[in-house]
Amino acid sequence: MNVLYVILGVVALVILWIILAYNRLVTLGYRAKEALSDIDIQLKRRYDLIPNVVETVKGYMQHERVVFEKVTEARARAISGSGSLNEKAKAEDALSMNLKTLFAVAENYPELKANANFLDLQMELADTENKIQAARRFYNGNIMELNTKVDTFPTNLIAPSFGFSKLEFFGVESEAEKQPVKVQF
Repeated sequence: MNVLYVILGVVALVILWIILAYNRLVTLGYRAKEALSDIDIQLKRRYDLIPNVVETVKGYMQHERVVFEKVTEARARAISGSGSLNEKAKAEDALSMNLKTLFAVAENYPELKANANFLDLQMELADTENKIQAARRFYNGNIMELNTKVDTFPTNLIAPSFGFSKLEFFGVESEAEKQPVKVQF
């Protein structure tokens, strides 16, 4: 009879552990989705600011058409955002590099640098870029926690059974994209 109680106790503990592990995996999965949504919200904010920046700058820099075209093309590629998370990250990084080029070119126009609307937009965009970076770090932190849970023993025994798998980090893969942006005129 005592053996039966021990067996029932062990079975109850295993069932309790499975329930707790499953709930933890679900929580981590939702945190990862929330973090990715936070990135999307900040990217949308940036997409909305870019046309305003371009229009403000156009009046001052009429002969810098190539810069505007590159920013507009990079924005369109980033908005379409189809493909894997790494492809999306590459498109976003290309957009960031083109925006940096735009602001570097704007340095050559003192009247533009003094324009209050341009300064406000530039500050908003810089703030948004900081928020995007923070959202990416938050996402990657949540992904790290989820991936660790999926890979570590004993959770790795049940994670695949419930459909949990490792997720991609939001980052840059190629060495060329990790290099600092070089602006030349």
